[in-house]
Formats: sequence, structure tokens, C-alpha cells
Amino acid sequence: MASGTLNKVMLIGHTGDEVKMHYFEGGGCIGRFPLATNEEYVNRTTGERVSNTEWHNIVVRNKAAEVCEKYLNKGDKVYIEGRIKTRKWTDDKGMDRYSTEIQCLDFTFLTPKEQSQGGGAQPQGQMSGVSTPAQQQPAVAKPSQAPDDNDDDLPF
Repeated sequence: MASGTLNKVMLIGHTGDEVKMHYFEGGGCIGRFPLATNEEYVNRTTGERVSNTEWHNIVVRNKAAEVCEKYLNKGDKVYIEGRIKTRKWTDDKGMDRYSTEIQCLDFTFLTPKEQSQGGGAQPQGQMSGVSTPAQQQPAVAKPSQAPDDNDDDLPF
């Protein structure tokens, strides 16, 4: 971490489209897809229920991108963890354009495979930084040694 700064994003939302893949000559690839997050609240003045949807451009790379392409379908719920990246480019009219993306570093599929619109099976193997609902297991503390009789209440 560079001198007290942090660029970390955690999102839970629904995919807005299928994963669009782009393959490179060296064998690498990236996948892109939109993710929608929703915010709902009641307007105190009018009492009206207000719903806002925010769209995020998700970018995932290499093997993780291939897993997303294979198992994520439009409308699926997914947890994304990553960082914000802003890209700048010049359009065909010579104007500077900007795009803000979420560079995905970790994700977890949250839609059960039987509810997924694609209906396909979820991956069975465990990938580093990638997990599916079937692979998630509850955290269970297992003492590795006999507890000592210290007066502090620290769990470690």
C-alpha cells in the first residue's frame, strides 16, 4: 500500500449482460460486463419510495475472465471485489473521453446454479480468488493447540 492510500471496491449486484471476451495474441484475455447495484429509500418530504440503479463496468482478466464467461449469465447476482481504474482515450472527433471501470481481483457467484438463467452447472474446482456458493463453507474455528490459561480474551 502506497503511503496510506487505499483503492478497494466491494460490490454485490446483478449482471446486466453476458460477459464480452477479448483475446490477445499472447494468450491472455479480458472479460467485460456491466453490474447493477440498487439503492432504495423513502423521500422524507413526499413519502415516496425512490429507487436508483448505479451501473458499474467490470473488467476481469485471464482465467478468471474465462470462468465468468462460462458461468455468469445476465441477471445473476455476484460479489465483486477490486479497484477503481479510470481510462482516458481520444475519440474519432479528437475529444478526450474517460471511462471508469472496476478491475476485478476477486469474485463470488451468489446466484444458485438452479436459479441461474443459463441453468448450467457451476465450476467444481477451486480457483485462487474465485469461489462459488457450492464452494463456500462456513468459517469454523478449530483450535490448533490446547488453550493456555491466559487472562486476556483475545481469540488468537
